[in-house]
Amino acid sequence: MTEITYCYAHPTRETTLRCKNCERYICTSCAVGTPTGYMCKECISQRKKRFDTAVWYDYLIGFGITFVLSLIASILVGIVASFIGFFIFFLAIGIASGAGVLISNLTLRAINKRRSRTLFYACAIGVALGAIPIAIFLFFFGNWFAAIAVVLYAVIVTPMVYTRISGIQL
Repeated sequence: MTEITYCYAHPTRETTLRCKNCERYICTSCAVGTPTGYMCKECISQRKKRFDTAVWYDYLIGFGITFVLSLIASILVGIVASFIGFFIFFLAIGIASGAGVLISNLTLRAINKRRSRTLFYACAIGVALGAIPIAIFLFFFGNWFAAIAVVLYAVIVTPMVYTRISGIQL
């Protein structure tokens, strides 16, 4: 005869499912699916704490560096687009690629490669917000191609910086 086991958090629920980390019995409402099996919510929260290594000032540094560097790159795209015209779209892609690598490398060095999901979002928002003032300025002064090129730059560089800072390998 098999022994009846109960969830560690809900002693009235029968279960045979175990956490792959701590081996405690868990019910389906306590189980969190992972690519390699189920874990209890406590083990999941402990893993998240190990992942988040950023300190409070990393958010300011990450946002500030990405904002300023994106602002500078947007000004560069806007100036070049004012002289080239339609072909700036190809140049904007090239500038965005180079700027994305430069911005992410400098930001990673400044934050000492610490990580947190909200830090990655703060850096991506900094990149996007750095391009917006230049795009608005160019739009209101009638330089349509340059404004579109800056928006194209922002659309390319923002996810690029996010993926490079977060360590996502594509």
